[in-house]
Amino acid sequence: MKKIFSVLFVFLVILLFAFDPAPNQFAIPRFQLIPTDRFVFNSFVDCNMAEAWVGDTFRIFPGKYGEDPLWGNARDLKFADGKQADQAFSRPREEFIEPLLPPNVPTGQDGLHGAIWFETVYQDRGDKSGKTLFAVYHNENYPQTLPFDSSTGKGYVGNDKWPTGITGPKSPAAVCRIGVMKSTDGGHSWANRGIFIEDLMPRMILKPHNDALCFAGGVGDPSAVVSGDNLYLFYGEYAYPGKYDPTTWDPDQESGGQCISIARIALSDLEHPEGKAKRWNGKGFNASYDGVGVPVASLRISKTDGGGPASGAKAGFHWGPSVSWNEYLQCWVMLMGRADSTSWQGSRIYMSFNMNRDLGKGDNAQQWSKPQLMVQRPGRILWYPSLQPLNTPEDIQGKRTCLRLGREARLFYKVADSGIYVSDYKIRFDK
Repeated sequence: MKKIFSVLFVFLVILLFAFDPAPNQFAIPRFQLIPTDRFVFNSFVDCNMAEAWVGDTFRIFPGKYGEDPLWGNARDLKFADGKQADQAFSRPREEFIEPLLPPNVPTGQDGLHGAIWFETVYQDRGDKSGKTLFAVYHNENYPQTLPFDSSTGKGYVGNDKWPTGITGPKSPAAVCRIGVMKSTDGGHSWANRGIFIEDLMPRMILKPHNDALCFAGGVGDPSAVVSGDNLYLFYGEYAYPGKYDPTTWDPDQESGGQCISIARIALSDLEHPEGKAKRWNGKGFNASYDGVGVPVASLRISKTDGGGPASGAKAGFHWGPSVSWNEYLQCWVMLMGRADSTSWQGSRIYMSFNMNRDLGKGDNAQQWSKPQLMVQRPGRILWYPSLQPLNTPEDIQGKRTCLRLGREARLFYKVADSGIYVSDYKIRFDK
């Protein structure tokens, strides 16, 4: 009898392992795009849409603010309110409100340099009023606005090797960084808390190799979500994975260190974030905030599929992630663009999934499915895709935002060649 039970036990164990999927494998959710009447946003968007519910008010923070020697100084970072998402997104441009933002400081001083775009708003869960907000911002600088400081190692050396920017031969390429601002009044006024992730001058990719008409390097275009006690930052990595040397530059090595990367910072460090973030280094969040991390392997585009370095005229990389938790699917959803040429030109939008609720365990944060094509519009340039809540009782009562959504959502993206931020579809998920 014992022998029979032993045989049955072994048989059951074999069945268990035969039908139990490997830890990194999962059934990829399905989705369908449902065409809708075109919904055009009424104001300027050049980033992810940062938003939060402040009490019973849905508030959005699009636009750009600060000094920019290439495009001109900007004061377009404004907010709009609504009783739900559709109302805020339909708000006429002249009704947007300009918040009080910190001024740019002179070169050589500590403070805000360059222009900023709010990309994500984290609402401090310790403030029941909902008025304490932390905005994760994309920051761009040039050698003119942030010249190299040998005492700190920060800033950039502008010379004849500095790469060309997006507007042509006389324009310089920018460098992007990521920082945090804080508001205690629901977004009416903001204080700069500082830069918490950046790439330094030795990693900038210069002439003759950088001819992409985009960035000299840096980190940017972020989206951030909370898991446990940490804020996880998904961002584009545009610098060389090590010290750039024109005599040893390797396009395959460069592209191997680029695409969408992940860093994290403790929520308790957002008040004083400088130097506190850690990048994924291939084994854990162990690389420093200004060190060399490792991008998400499954999101990289292989060379055979057109992948290439971000500094090349024939680029091939995913960028501009927008991440949300889906309450229906019980998983993370990431949207992203794809750059196939200079100046971030690309006509496709992709989607990826991560089934691990806890992004802090093991390599859970890295377990993203291979990106699926979502939208393709040949001849157009598509940027900044995001999923947004609908004007439904469920989404309103649940106070959903672009960071937390349900089975259905509205898909927005920017058609960069026409300058509009638009929605032509709803999306519906199926398990």
